[in-house]
Amino acid sequence: MTSTAELTLAAQLSQAGIPFEREYRFAASIGRRWRADFLAIGVSVDPLRITDWSKNPVVLVEIDGGAYVNGRHSRGAGVEADCEKTSAAAILGYRVIRATPRQVEDGRCLAWIRKALGIAA
Repeated sequence: MTSTAELTLAAQLSQAGIPFEREYRFAASIGRRWRADFLAIGVSVDPLRITDWSKNPVVLVEIDGGAYVNGRHSRGAGVEADCEKTSAAAILGYRVIRATPRQVEDGRCLAWIRKALGIAA
């Protein structure tokens, strides 16, 4: 199910000209089926000319939807699972940005993504 925050961030990334992929599988190499909500890609040239995305900075983005309503991300087992997933992403070399829907809506998440990718505002 796609949340309002995910739709909002997709629109923000598109408007900012930042290439991205939704529901990105990042841990297949270690036998896990984890997906990040977004993979955002920093591009310093025309994205249509890029043949090797691995040479560009990338950031995984996770939107924690239930933070204020006692959702999965704020209960013990959910927090523990999120720690494992985020730690695995770091071990695999990814930079991870976690945000709440409020942080997406007010633009903070997009600003963090820009900074992580080295993109001027």
